[in-house]
Amino acid sequence: MDDKIKIVSVTPDNVDTYGLFCVKNKKSPGYASKLRWFIQEYPHGLRLKLLQDEAGRQLGFIEYTTAEHAWRPIEAPGHLFIHCMFVYRNEDKGKGLASRLIQDCLEDARSSGKAGVVAMSSDGAWITSRHIFLKNGFRQAGNQGRFELMHYPLSEGALPKFRDWRSRQEGYQGWHLLYANQCPWHQKCVDELQHYANEVGISLKVSEISDAAAAQSAPSGFGVFALIKDGQLLEGHYISKTRFRNIVKSTEGIAP
Repeated sequence: MDDKIKIVSVTPDNVDTYGLFCVKNKKSPGYASKLRWFIQEYPHGLRLKLLQDEAGRQLGFIEYTTAEHAWRPIEAPGHLFIHCMFVYRNEDKGKGLASRLIQDCLEDARSSGKAGVVAMSSDGAWITSRHIFLKNGFRQAGNQGRFELMHYPLSEGALPKFRDWRSRQEGYQGWHLLYANQCPWHQKCVDELQHYANEVGISLKVSEISDAAAAQSAPSGFGVFALIKDGQLLEGHYISKTRFRNIVKSTEGIAP
């Protein structure tokens, strides 16, 4: 590992300098929404760490929080929970950068007396593969649907577990879009999907997930996004307007 690469902790005091990594344009609605969310959650243990080289280029990031305030449908009292982790450029991958971020999170957990660290993984979109966690000593504690629950224990105790998000889907009849500003790309998605729904005459009920408890009880494994129609989860992560058009076409018979 290049010792010229450093980890920067983003705080409400320096976020204007370092930004939020995923979205660079500070004038975008997604940046403003994520910033409000970041400031709201920081006192609850939310942490955002950036990898930065000597030229100031940001290479990757990790976002984690206390499991009690995790925005995913999990139960892991006394743990830290990794929301997201990403190394941006392909040429920077395979160099141990993701492992360095994970090890920094583990050290934070040790120093703060946590029972361990938990993360969700999947081979699907918008979430980290389990392989990087296995490489860093995590074990699989459970699985549900396309998701695995990865666990690095630091003390003995009850295993973390998933909440049952599938049974919650039945309560959503008609078209529903649920989202949280934990991801800065959700705002753009919501605006586009709502505009298209209005355009084709679909009654799409949009609801913001505004706190961690609601995210933990959300009707999707991702916790912070769900597109549901008549009790069926159609998408559990951010989608494009084109993808939504195709879903509408297949379910409603409306031409895109």
